[in-house]
Amino acid sequence: MTPQRALSPVPAAAEPASAGPAHVAIIMDGNGRWAKARHLPRSAGHKRGADAVRRVLESAVQLGIPYLTLFGFSSENWRRPESEVRDLMGLLRLYLKSEIDELVEKGVRFCVIGDRERLPEDTVALIETAESRTAANTRLTLTLALSYGSRQEIAAAARALAEDCMKGLLKPEEIDEAMVERRLFTRGLPEPDLLIRSSGEQRISNFMLWQLAYTELFFTNTLWPDFGHADLEAAVTAFRTRERRYGAVTA
Repeated sequence: MTPQRALSPVPAAAEPASAGPAHVAIIMDGNGRWAKARHLPRSAGHKRGADAVRRVLESAVQLGIPYLTLFGFSSENWRRPESEVRDLMGLLRLYLKSEIDELVEKGVRFCVIGDRERLPEDTVALIETAESRTAANTRLTLTLALSYGSRQEIAAAARALAEDCMKGLLKPEEIDEAMVERRLFTRGLPEPDLLIRSSGEQRISNFMLWQLAYTELFFTNTLWPDFGHADLEAAVTAFRTRERRYGAVTA
């Protein structure tokens, strides 16, 4: 995988609600099953899934969540039928063209993490335009993970550190967690406080493996096209009842 440049430093975002979470990550799952249950093509499920993205973004703003990361397309998803990948890329281009003005208006910063080398050139151009136009926004940072795989991300970070060692810029014994984090795609983003996965599946699926070390997990049976404000609010409410000890004990 060709390393992608990491995120530039993120502008100070709006303060989260006092009880958090500050950063919510979501594995958007269930588009295909939603369509199958209605005897519709998978593309119909993906289109309804795009509607859910709009709803959840609006809900995150309402709930005072300053960072929202969505797992849109994994590195493994390239194995799907060519027609489905083509539909997904077309839907992404449509979203970038139709939603950018609203993101600017709402003060949302848009970022993409993942291996851009595999994305179509016109899609990359639209991504870069969206990132540029929203770069100074601070109300909420919306990060979309595209062509993203966490194992590949960590391997790329390890290669970068190894290259610095070979060049004499770094000694192996100097490598620490902070150095690894600075070489991940998510540099500049806080670690997720809460991970939500829709559709009833209870897996991480190669998503932000390093970053999720102390993240609270929430699984819901709701299929992604049906996911809305009530679902996000339920996950946030559950998060606020949990005690986060980070390996320590209660005082």
